[in-house]
Amino acid sequence: MRRKIALLMLATWAASFAPLFGADPSDRPNIILIMVDDMGFSDLGYHGGEIATPNIDALAHSGVRFSQFYNNGRCCPTRATLMTGLYPHQTGIGHMTESPGEANYGSGKPPTYQGYLNRNCVTIAEALQQQGYATLMSGKWHLGENDKSRWPLQRGFEKYFGCLSGATLYFFPDGDRKMTLGNQQIAEPESTTDQPFYTTDAFTDYAIRFLKEEQAGQQRPMFLYLAYTAPHWPLQAFEEDIAKYRGKYKIGWDKLREQRLERQKNLGLIAADRQLSPRTPKIPAWDELDAAQQDEMDLKMAVYAAMIDRVDQNIGRLMKHLKESGIEDDTLILFLSDNGGCQEGGVLGGAHFLDPEQRNRQYFHGYGEAWANASNTPFRLYKHFNHEGGTATPFFMRWPGKIAARDAWCAEPAQLIDVMPTILDVAGATYPAKYAENAIPPLDGVSLRPTMQGEPLDRQQPICIEHENNASIRAGDWKLVGRGVAAPRGVQPAKWELYNIADDRTETQNLAVEHPEKVRELSQQWNAWAKRVGVYPKRQAP
Repeated sequence: MRRKIALLMLATWAASFAPLFGADPSDRPNIILIMVDDMGFSDLGYHGGEIATPNIDALAHSGVRFSQFYNNGRCCPTRATLMTGLYPHQTGIGHMTESPGEANYGSGKPPTYQGYLNRNCVTIAEALQQQGYATLMSGKWHLGENDKSRWPLQRGFEKYFGCLSGATLYFFPDGDRKMTLGNQQIAEPESTTDQPFYTTDAFTDYAIRFLKEEQAGQQRPMFLYLAYTAPHWPLQAFEEDIAKYRGKYKIGWDKLREQRLERQKNLGLIAADRQLSPRTPKIPAWDELDAAQQDEMDLKMAVYAAMIDRVDQNIGRLMKHLKESGIEDDTLILFLSDNGGCQEGGVLGGAHFLDPEQRNRQYFHGYGEAWANASNTPFRLYKHFNHEGGTATPFFMRWPGKIAARDAWCAEPAQLIDVMPTILDVAGATYPAKYAENAIPPLDGVSLRPTMQGEPLDRQQPICIEHENNASIRAGDWKLVGRGVAAPRGVQPAKWELYNIADDRTETQNLAVEHPEKVRELSQQWNAWAKRVGVYPKRQAP
């Protein structure tokens, strides 16, 4: 009986799309959403980096490049919003997702912190599937894994290959962080190339395979979510890719930050009169390291760069397929990173980098806070935080059939909440008020489609974020932000900082004392937002 009722509800909702189902599929674009993991603001070439990313750079320059786009500061909260258009708390991922085997992550916490996508949200895949799209995914899921009901195929995707967890070994994924194909986990995945198995290569190959299968079949418009784990720790790459960068980082992080900022200014990404944010005090000057330490730190950044280089190579292969199959001009591509550079693992990062065999078999080692500070040039702070270093991300949209390349950056602030409205807009889809008998909260984001024609956005509300007690609100040029503001015991107003981003995007001049009225205005707006989306309570009442 329940099944019949669910099918009837689904049929009723689908019927509302009947006019669009009869439309020519060519009227709706293919959509490819590409996300990289733990990559900093300045790592890509078109954002001022020295890492070779010609394929990504070419895509960015042939579309709309955003200079002020924001994520949620951490892997899974970003993915929760990206996939649903809702704030992470509304989806049940107010903090983090459950770890592999951790079935009771949300025990003792409110539903907004349960640790996996709830059923009071609709994923992009679920919405587009009802619109006649093929829904395909390859890569990192990280939205719930300890019950199959939480896996991609149970949330609207028809095909899936990747890792369900937040991180895995790149060459030897195993244990409870293995690869999954459809609903089946793979103990020892076979390589998809003539080289050893490597997740970045495999994710791309399965993405292309899924596209080919659809093109040979029903030829529906396609939605592909390609979520690379690179360059998230553990840092692991092919030796030939690492060799391209070995020695290039012996200039040290201070010099690297200066060089990247200079290129950002030349590119028009950062205003010409801006200065670098100060180096984090506990990060040593490069010259304070001895020769052996400098050599190892050079290697760590070289491995990191090689991982991004490999992503770019794979995006080149994906674009080759789109071009050869004749669908490049009818495909909208969106690209971003889930958070800023990752400082996890200590100031100088993890150990066991010198031995490739040992490096490629171990988890939990990164390149350290010192290099993360350079990745986030010119900003301060990192992943976890709501300051620019944690939440500012490269973002572009590219659609040759509809978007003309332009020299100017799109400088309007935008955020993850805008991605789903944009995709539904171009796909001709309607966001439901109910799905599978569940009430669905309305979207707060706006479609970014006007920016494709160089027109302004009609944003009426500020952009709010909260993660791990850190919080921010962006309204026009003003940004209120703080570390530990949203503490479990309640908001700590004294921790708010105020910045005018138009004048001080590196957040070095706190204006909270000079403008108490603005702090009060924005904090009240943030408090109202937090109450509405379920930031509080953070613990169940006793």
